[in-house]
Amino acid sequence: MNAALLIIALTALAALLLGLRARRGKDMDLEQWSVGGRGFGTILVFVLMAGEIYTTFTFLGGSGYAYGHGGPAFYILAYGCLAYTISYWLLPPIWRYAKQHRLISQPDFFARKYDSPALGVVVALVGIVALIPYLVLQLKGLGIIVATASYGSIGSTPAIWIGAAVVTAYVMVSGVHGSAWTAVVKDTLILAVVLFLGIYLPLQEYGSYGAMFTAIEAAKPGFLALRPTGESIAWFDSTVLLTALGFYCWPHTFGSLYTAKDARAFRRNAALLPLYQLILLFVFFVGFAAILKVPGLSGPDIDLALLRLSLQHFDPWFIGVIGAAGVLTALVPGSMILMASATLLANNIYRAFSPDAPDRAVTTVARGLVPVVALVAVWFTLEGGTTIVALLLMGYAFVTQLLPTLVASLLPHNPVTREGAFAGIGVGVATVAATTLTHTSFATLFPTWPEGVRDLNIGIIALVLNLVALAVVSALTRRPATVPAE
Repeated sequence: MNAALLIIALTALAALLLGLRARRGKDMDLEQWSVGGRGFGTILVFVLMAGEIYTTFTFLGGSGYAYGHGGPAFYILAYGCLAYTISYWLLPPIWRYAKQHRLISQPDFFARKYDSPALGVVVALVGIVALIPYLVLQLKGLGIIVATASYGSIGSTPAIWIGAAVVTAYVMVSGVHGSAWTAVVKDTLILAVVLFLGIYLPLQEYGSYGAMFTAIEAAKPGFLALRPTGESIAWFDSTVLLTALGFYCWPHTFGSLYTAKDARAFRRNAALLPLYQLILLFVFFVGFAAILKVPGLSGPDIDLALLRLSLQHFDPWFIGVIGAAGVLTALVPGSMILMASATLLANNIYRAFSPDAPDRAVTTVARGLVPVVALVAVWFTLEGGTTIVALLLMGYAFVTQLLPTLVASLLPHNPVTREGAFAGIGVGVATVAATTLTHTSFATLFPTWPEGVRDLNIGIIALVLNLVALAVVSALTRRPATVPAE
């Protein structure tokens, strides 16, 4: 066993032991298991939400996108900052309503707001469909990291199975408490590793950031800018908008925000997380540094840029540290996604068919479903070949369709009826599914339209149709206000 593999193995073992220990002294009922008894303070909420935001997508996808696409990668930096600004107003009222009604999952919120358990089932199904590619993303990244950082000592497939087993074990035992404890370690390690790599590698290879960008521009003119067509300004703006709007619509994000003990945590995080977002710049710097030094990567292999460049510079023990940080970026968000998926299946689908089931039975079902969801995700991971960024964008397109119904429910007088909510979500999700399966874009739909329109993110169509269906059906099904008797 080489030094890199030993460090990665010890890190995975430490994450497992830390996750298992997190349940000590707690009665793991459904509320404790899924939302931590709603007792997490600002720091734990911060690391938990950052833990699920800064994932293998940040570690490999961000550097890979910078390597393979250049300037358009900055959309990743932009949408997070916009989303954090939105969270200042969006999250506190969601948390207050969830606390008042002791909600456990995202579908609970929709079902209660619209007085429709059936809507809760629909939202749960949408969430599960979106979460599977997000979990696949984490496992895919895990396999890449371990196989590369261990110098091939362990292949991608065994690494995926081992990682899935580790996260399944501590999620079943400790729930969100295990995720929170491992997130503290993960955030500390990833911050140190990414800052070091983003400073050391560009300076070592080029002497300065300016020299690096000058060399890239000379070798690949225009690569560091948005494209005239394709990844253009229209694509950039529409993609930033759509991903920012969907940022807090993920089911596991709702689970994280339910853990807070007061609403002030979200407003503090709204101020702190944009600063934490700057870590992405250093991820991009590594990707940019690799463009001329690790040439030839294409397709899914662009996600290897960070690791391939690191292998040229560091001893095996430090490659192990880099790999360990990468493993944690998969395990922490993976655990939250796994737990959220099992909670949706048990609390909102199983319970819909067994409404009299006690919480203890639902908790047992949720825990039992954790390995089932993990096995499904592993199967998709081993069968799929999509790049990390593409997987994430597909998931975002699904969850963003929940936003209009969510925002309407927070208004003093909700103009959307339950029928309108069904129609909007159904039309939006169906449109996303159709465009994804057929690889449809604005350019294929409207080939003669101006370039600025043809480059728009296709998710815009799904969201517009969602809003139209929601408004029309709500107008047709709105019940007249009751007039008091004279």
